[in-house]
Amino acid sequence: MRLALAQIDPTVGDLDGNRALILGRLEEARTAGADVVVFPELAVTGYPPEDLLLRPGFIRAAERSLEQIALASRGVTLLVGTPHLDRDLFNACAVCSGGEVKALVKKRFLPNYGVFDEYRYFAPGHDLALFEEGDALLGVTVCEDMWQPGAPATDLALAGAQLLVNVSASPFHVGKDREREEMFRTRARDNNAYVAFCNMVGGQDELIFDGHSCVIDDEGDVIARAPGFEEALLVVDVDLSSVVARRLSDARRRALAKDRSDLDDVPAIHVGTPHEHEAEAEPSVAPFADELEQMRQALVLGLRDYVRKNGFTDVLVGVSGGIDSALTAAVAVEALGAGRVHCVSMPSRFSSEGTRTDARRLAEALGCDFREIPIEPMATSFGAALAPSFTGRDADLTEENLQARIRGTLLMALSNKFGWLLVATGNKSELSVGYATLYGDMAGGFALLKDVYKTDVFRLSRFLAVIPESIVARAPSAELRADQRDEDSLPPYPALDRVLEAYVEQDRSLEELSADGFDPDVVERAVAMIDRAEYKRRQAPPGVRLRPKAFGRDRRTPITNRWRG
Repeated sequence: MRLALAQIDPTVGDLDGNRALILGRLEEARTAGADVVVFPELAVTGYPPEDLLLRPGFIRAAERSLEQIALASRGVTLLVGTPHLDRDLFNACAVCSGGEVKALVKKRFLPNYGVFDEYRYFAPGHDLALFEEGDALLGVTVCEDMWQPGAPATDLALAGAQLLVNVSASPFHVGKDREREEMFRTRARDNNAYVAFCNMVGGQDELIFDGHSCVIDDEGDVIARAPGFEEALLVVDVDLSSVVARRLSDARRRALAKDRSDLDDVPAIHVGTPHEHEAEAEPSVAPFADELEQMRQALVLGLRDYVRKNGFTDVLVGVSGGIDSALTAAVAVEALGAGRVHCVSMPSRFSSEGTRTDARRLAEALGCDFREIPIEPMATSFGAALAPSFTGRDADLTEENLQARIRGTLLMALSNKFGWLLVATGNKSELSVGYATLYGDMAGGFALLKDVYKTDVFRLSRFLAVIPESIVARAPSAELRADQRDEDSLPPYPALDRVLEAYVEQDRSLEELSADGFDPDVVERAVAMIDRAEYKRRQAPPGVRLRPKAFGRDRRTPITNRWRG
């Protein structure tokens, strides 16, 4: 049997565009001689459609789109994810052949943790079905149904499925590719079955889908893997005869099936017959990237898709001569090209000659449009306007934040005038502890580094090797007052980031952190700042999710909250 896994990048709500994408890949697979062509979870609508699923008109339009897709399934078996309304709404995989929908397999396990909220929209399915492709039996599952050990995958295998197909929209975080594939290898070995996993790829708001679709044999060996972070059509021939041989000698399977007479009644629906192929397909096993390369690829894909899918052409970055804005601009150039990235430097009287020079050098090195708008005249005007109200009060954070807000106003004015997307430059460390100015440096439509710790900002900046060394080597500073350094207000970033990871991502308590050997002073300062800053994070732009627990979709903490543990 020749399988084709279509790892595509759909757009939520773009039913016409998604259908064109599906039909285009289907024709490529047909040309490659595929017998079975698999598309990701909810490929018809894009994932996650969220509250679009509460609109009856959207569901009806998705059903009409599926009908048109199914018409193209003559001579090939097509599996594609779609919402399905049958008294209630289900997350389903449509199995199409002969120009029609033969069956709809309903997702059984609906994830409701982390970024997932599927019980808000869907009812769980319960039925089992097998699909006959010639002499082979296929079992179809939807995403989470294979993450769960046991049913439905085990039941499908016990009922005779030799190939378990999983249509998925599995979001990325660093290391997820290896974790996920190891799980699928275990399922293949446990069920004496081949596993074909077809994942979505692309960016959807904060979420990144990394692809890495794969086919695994019944011994748990990966025989084909698509690359990460890009669209691909993975074509592979599978010979399922080894599954039959292994099962004949595996007594465990008989023991499991002994008391399961209900599995004898699982229907087998004929969907197609494999073609004769003159030559074997030559699948490849694309390598996994290391951690920094994964982060780079995810940031590039996330920004590129956010810009493209939301109709922007260009982006705007406020460059200070510091490392965060330098990394943001460098990734933007890689994602979009230098001609679509605009760098703006807005020096104040506290800006050093070194940072002013480095901002310009960065733009020159990247080949970007560059402009400099000094903010001192505006800061003087604001100061004069506020002077009567501030009489008798010393300068403090108010005057520092005012400079940041002037910069935010200028950047948003340029964004409005030219239709450029303003990309905020703050990192996860700063956002965690509130070391950012609301309506100032937090202004923007997308926060690229929102889930990147400061220590990773340094690592990525060296990894990219396009940022001037003087920027990478300089001690971080907001330059909002004379001789300012970040570490005047914050613990050193290496120590701070260790605490942030433990408290924010692992939910370690104040008491546990202190007992685990973290510096008690760093812990106390950091936790207090994190808890106070929740109201700022609620107003931050969306940004690429790189970690298992990111701010926004993953970590939901009440603003009004007196728990200090």
